[in-house]
Amino acid sequence: MVVTANEFETNIGKYFEMLVNEDIFVTQNGKTVAKIVNPGISAVDSISGLLRGKLPNDYDSKNLREERIAGYEMDD
Repeated sequence: MVVTANEFETNIGKYFEMLVNEDIFVTQNGKTVAKIVNPGISAVDSISGLLRGKLPNDYDSKNLREERIAGYEMDD
């Protein structure tokens, strides 16, 4: 969600409720000045939510992370 600083300030409660499902980008004079995120949602979970239906049914973010870490260890 993209919202102006004035709109965010006026309706802050509404936007805090929206943080449960999405990040809020606050703009001022047409430029993004803040990104407000829900700290309880990891970036991987957030991205996988956007990709729902496009990822295989057996997608597991924990296994994906372990595979990525193992790949870095092999490079050493």
